[in-house]
Amino acid sequence: MKIGELAAATDTSVRLLRYYEEQGLLTSYRLDSGHRRYDDSAPAAVRRIRALLDAGLPTRVIRDLLPCVRRDGTVAECKLETLQEHLQGLDDRITALSETRTSLAGLISATRTHASAGT
Repeated sequence: MKIGELAAATDTSVRLLRYYEEQGLLTSYRLDSGHRRYDDSAPAAVRRIRALLDAGLPTRVIRDLLPCVRRDGTVAECKLETLQEHLQGLDDRITALSETRTSLAGLISATRTHASAGT
């Protein structure tokens, strides 16, 4: 299929499909004219890529995971540690953001209290 057909079939922009290819996430072959062609498995591959991106994984990690992604979208157990590491990273960032939010809320509260007392 042509790149435009793949874009339409997956609701993904042509630009993103080219980016996925540049990152080694998606493969195509070239016609003599230089146009890209994708095989029938490409829409499923794009959906897997999108699901992994939605899970917050960077393309460098996705490139490593793709060979281990099953048709149902699950990942082979040999890559479970990679997924767990990224989950822990998200948990750490959530904790840090929560602490930052608490500090900011405290600053706002103290500022309002000070402003009210000054009036």
